[in-house]
Amino acid sequence: MTLPSAPATADAPHSPASISDHASPADAEQRRGFGPRVRRLHARIGRAHHQAEGMTFSRQLLAGSASAQQLAALIRALAPAYEQLEALAPVAANSLGGSAIPWNDLARQAALEHDRAQLAALPATPPSQAGKAWLDRLQHLAEAAPHRLLAHVYVRYGGDLSGGQQLAPAAEAILAAHGEPALCFWRFPRPVGELRQRLHDGIEALRLTPCQEEELLEEAEAALRLTQRLLAELETLA
Repeated sequence: MTLPSAPATADAPHSPASISDHASPADAEQRRGFGPRVRRLHARIGRAHHQAEGMTFSRQLLAGSASAQQLAALIRALAPAYEQLEALAPVAANSLGGSAIPWNDLARQAALEHDRAQLAALPATPPSQAGKAWLDRLQHLAEAAPHRLLAHVYVRYGGDLSGGQQLAPAAEAILAAHGEPALCFWRFPRPVGELRQRLHDGIEALRLTPCQEEELLEEAEAALRLTQRLLAELETLA
């Protein structure tokens, strides 16, 4: 089954600073410990990861020059989509043999709702069209191609457990300078290395046909394009 790809985003310049493990000198060594499917996923989204890291909002956030309003817009855009992902993805995963994914420990919905309430006093931001596109994509995949939905699980939670851990201190410093509390979004109840391994194990355990395997890889790239679209949207709020 071939589904329409997520909207394309123009290539972005590479960031001068590394964020995710894709940009780390130890990346090749790290991949040795990956299972075959995660290794393919990791390689497939590497270029899109570099592009996302090089986009203006990513560089501003890492440098501490993003605004509190941009961070509030990020949380407001992500909250509905994570709510939907966490409602739909466990059902899809279980139907494909992915019951080992640690959903309770990965879940971000409660943290995002907490953060959204904490940042409610910041100025309103426009409704996120990128967030709406992600919501629509998730709903469509849950009905038409559940195996593709699991690519979004890998991309989103994998990113939160890796590059997100480096972005969190920068976001905390920006919010503190504006008298706002730190975000809970990037805080997990267990060590991130442990959760990342369990996520990888769950992805490896999925029972997929060769065609579904290729579509999983294809959808991972689509998930990164949606992330790029959100980052470009946040840039306009600067």
